[in-house]
Amino acid sequence: MSQARIAIEKMKQSGMRVTKQRRALVAYLDKSGRFVPVTQLDRYMRSQYPGLSHDTIYRNVKAFEQLGILESDVENEQAIVKLQCDFQHPHHHHFICTNCHRVQEVKMCPLEYFEDQLPGAKIASHNFELYGLCAECAQKLGR
Repeated sequence: MSQARIAIEKMKQSGMRVTKQRRALVAYLDKSGRFVPVTQLDRYMRSQYPGLSHDTIYRNVKAFEQLGILESDVENEQAIVKLQCDFQHPHHHHFICTNCHRVQEVKMCPLEYFEDQLPGAKIASHNFELYGLCAECAQKLGR
């Protein structure tokens, strides 16, 4: 089953209405496969549904995030989102290509490494991402 279909099923299971606008939002993020600035998502949705308000779009982004449908982050002080890439393992990390912005899932979590360095500390949460050139871009750019 595609990530978009899983996201739609999660909406249904939660009791959230599956509107054409919500389907379009999920489809847009699914097609992208990358982190997208929320402002870009907002522009796209408003171009497709001119009567749709900024507030409605941002409320849906927040609701999708709470359902685990979206992953969010901040890049250059700007909120970015993408469709959850692994519904089976929602806790995961990413490698993000700084050239093409392709996102690859990283299976290993470094939390234990940091916990070992902070004896007695109670870590509440963490966020771990790697940035650089993906293999394809590194080859294209000769690096």
